[in-house]
Amino acid sequence: MQDADSLYDLTIIGGGPAGLFAAFYAGLRGMKTKIIDSLEELGGQLTALYPEKYIFDVAGFPKILARDLANNLIEQAMQYSPAVCLGQTAVDLIPVEGRQEYCIVTDKARHHTKAVLLCAGSGAFSPKKLPVPGSELCEKQDIYYFVKSKAIFAGKRLLIVGGGDSAVDWALNLQDTAAHITLIHRRNQFRAHEHSVRKLQATPTDILTFWELKSLHVVNDKLASALIFNNKSNEERTIQLDAILMQLGFTSSLGAIKNWPIKIDKAGIAVNGHMETNLPGVFAAGDVAAHEGKLKLIATGFSEACTAVNYAKIRIDPAAKFFPGHSSELSPHEEAVTV
Repeated sequence: MQDADSLYDLTIIGGGPAGLFAAFYAGLRGMKTKIIDSLEELGGQLTALYPEKYIFDVAGFPKILARDLANNLIEQAMQYSPAVCLGQTAVDLIPVEGRQEYCIVTDKARHHTKAVLLCAGSGAFSPKKLPVPGSELCEKQDIYYFVKSKAIFAGKRLLIVGGGDSAVDWALNLQDTAAHITLIHRRNQFRAHEHSVRKLQATPTDILTFWELKSLHVVNDKLASALIFNNKSNEERTIQLDAILMQLGFTSSLGAIKNWPIKIDKAGIAVNGHMETNLPGVFAAGDVAAHEGKLKLIATGFSEACTAVNYAKIRIDPAAKFFPGHSSELSPHEEAVTV
């Protein structure tokens, strides 16, 4: 295992929205910054799970494709040329004795840093699957849990299973792609935003509440139909379809991080008002951070990243100000430190 080059001011674990904005803001503060991510590309879930899904709750954008938001964030972060280490999974965090410094051990290298910012999202994630008879016959070609390209549903009869934001958003986003969409949800209350549900109700989508998936029928290794049932009346119905999009949520794990000497709060990392963990100089922001009043939104992740970076800055440079001024006062490559 090789040591990565030199000592960094701030090393960010996670290259999703919060991590990318943190890298940009650390650049504004004149910090030598590194990003480590286990994925092979930056962008986190925006690029890995739903690049063609619209994002509606980021300030300044009435709506923006996840892929485009990721590209904008990457361009913004790269202005200050942070080091980027992709395809590396953080496995250990070791304080360096006698120094205000940490060694982050990944599966490929050791990275030395004065401060650490954990922006690991919800950690390693896998989709929740609904095992039903017949699914094993078409799991690899007709049942989907992520949407990397809308084109895979072009002209198809699509069944969406779920009642959260992702299910409703995809039902809206695929209106101009799929030949027909049926959405089933086991309850009559949706976890999605109210406005999105009202928009969906105005589309040709067949919305079936209290209905669940019972079995699949496969012909010549291709999905042909699904048997669904009403959990109130036990009525059964067969619907013809070509593809299923399962949107039942994800199970996530902090992986090796949960074995580090960091206080865990349920499935997140406990932080104080400085976004600092119980380890001095180790911060968290974005979905992985847990604190009172937490909202898991991209917008709040940006704010948390700024708070964490500013406190990391004054930790490694006590002479610096916590708040150096507004970014509008600075040119893109101007040192963002005031004395």
